[in-house]
Amino acid sequence: MRRRLSILAVVGLASVALAGVARAQERELWPGVSFRQTIQPTPNGPVVVDVLTGPRPGGTTTLEPLLSNDTLTGRETLTKIEQRLSASATYAGINGDLFNLHTGLPSGALIREGRILSLPSNGRSTAAIMSDGTLDVRRVIATGAWTGTGVAHPFVLNRIPDANGTALFTSAWGASTPTVSGSVAVVLFPFGGATPGIDQLAAVQSVVAGAASVAIPPDGAVLLASGTGAAQLQAEAVVGATLKTRVDLQPAWPGVVSAIGGGPQIVRNGAVVFRAGEQFTTSQLGERAPRSAVGQLKDGGIILVAVDGRQPGWSVGMTNYELAQTLVRLGAVTAMALDGGGSTEMAFDGTLLNRPSAGVERPISTALAFTYTGAFVRALLPVVSPNGDGVDDVEPLSYKLVKAATVTVTLTAPDGSTPVSQTLDQQPGTYPVPFPPTAGTSPAEGVWKLAVAATDELGEQTGMMQRFTVDDTLGFLQTSLPRLFLPPGGHDLTISWKLTRQARVVVTVETKAGEVVRTLARRRYDTGAQSVVWNGLDRAKKRVKGGVYRAHIVATTALGTVELVRTFAVRQIAGQRPGS
Repeated sequence: MRRRLSILAVVGLASVALAGVARAQERELWPGVSFRQTIQPTPNGPVVVDVLTGPRPGGTTTLEPLLSNDTLTGRETLTKIEQRLSASATYAGINGDLFNLHTGLPSGALIREGRILSLPSNGRSTAAIMSDGTLDVRRVIATGAWTGTGVAHPFVLNRIPDANGTALFTSAWGASTPTVSGSVAVVLFPFGGATPGIDQLAAVQSVVAGAASVAIPPDGAVLLASGTGAAQLQAEAVVGATLKTRVDLQPAWPGVVSAIGGGPQIVRNGAVVFRAGEQFTTSQLGERAPRSAVGQLKDGGIILVAVDGRQPGWSVGMTNYELAQTLVRLGAVTAMALDGGGSTEMAFDGTLLNRPSAGVERPISTALAFTYTGAFVRALLPVVSPNGDGVDDVEPLSYKLVKAATVTVTLTAPDGSTPVSQTLDQQPGTYPVPFPPTAGTSPAEGVWKLAVAATDELGEQTGMMQRFTVDDTLGFLQTSLPRLFLPPGGHDLTISWKLTRQARVVVTVETKAGEVVRTLARRRYDTGAQSVVWNGLDRAKKRVKGGVYRAHIVATTALGTVELVRTFAVRQIAGQRPGS
């Protein structure tokens, strides 16, 4: 009896549904904001570039930094940030500034609604959204000072003070101050926030010496000092007194609405910035890695870019210089890099759009996102196939309002009829739309449209429409579960499916990343049950390596193109060929 190396196929894993049209080049997320993914072949391997494109910030769609957990301390994944904030707007964005992995503190500036929450890094760029919608990238420094009965004394904002220093902690830090041995804390209330170039006057509510931690009032702040700083604070800050605090940017930066740190600047006046001279190491800039960036186009539009990396066969990533070249090719006249590596993430409405290098999202400190406050129709399955196979059988139609509005909802059938057409006064919330419109019936095949138009209490009008197709052509994709041996003996893997009408069908076996290993069929099939077999060999007639693969079927008819995917595993084992 001889032994030979064989392949054990094929334990069916989860049946992953991708029923729908082939991957689109560009997809509208809401009016004026779109997503596209491109794959660039390079001598080093493929590079996947994900791009969100939006209008000049302002109106119902703007651009703003987001803060994990609504505090500077701690971290949160991008999808969780978007989900948590979804009642106030719809979001599509990327990761933001570099940060401390242990504390979550961003390394640079964070300005929201004109108030500074985190000071800029002296050696790195900051990107600001100005009041006219301009993206302004520059290097600035910030200073803070408090004044009681004497001269002004310096402080840092939302950072632990040094041995003889003072820090101002706002509610953006968290619920309470950090523990600083031998410190003195002065609670200021009310406190209007640290707005650059503006004196803030606040009353001393209490003075606490030697406490482990002091609560930060939601609309207040705490000055915390140690060493000689504590002595100065205790001498001049008495309960009932008024203290002045002030934060200044140098040079002054009037008109800043919001800002986020990062760097380096990579595009200036439409040209690549080769050496920005910022505080980054050669390895941070020169290695091929996942990258993130924000840029502004000549017409004022904004692009958010995420480059996948460190994933051979999917995307190898870029150097920082290659990222700059990519932003210029995309039309950016100004651009700044953001945090990269394992932090590179892009998400829409709480769903990940890119592939993080670690395979899962990394909790991050800040994000930068398009925000939309108009009527929003939830993303739909591009193709719904109510044939009972458990894959995309139901189309969950709904829309979201973040403002009270008068809303008109229209569902249009393929024949032009409108089984749903109603106008309602509605409060903020998410509202379902019944589908099929008549319970217990099968919806007509073809293209359906769901349109929502809203007029809010200020008279602002927004609207959105989503299309989807009902197509029962393809269903019931299965893979058999035999032990797969290499030729000339043994069993083959059977891939089977059902058609409700004649269709042009392409059947491929692919890697988990979608790379085609073998094309098994490319022809027209008749109605009914159909199947093909695979013997475990690739296009070069060599046996595949062990791992996760997928059977991918694409069917095209006059209704359009639909596809199904089912994953399975292949493992190499030493086994005996049947009949030996």
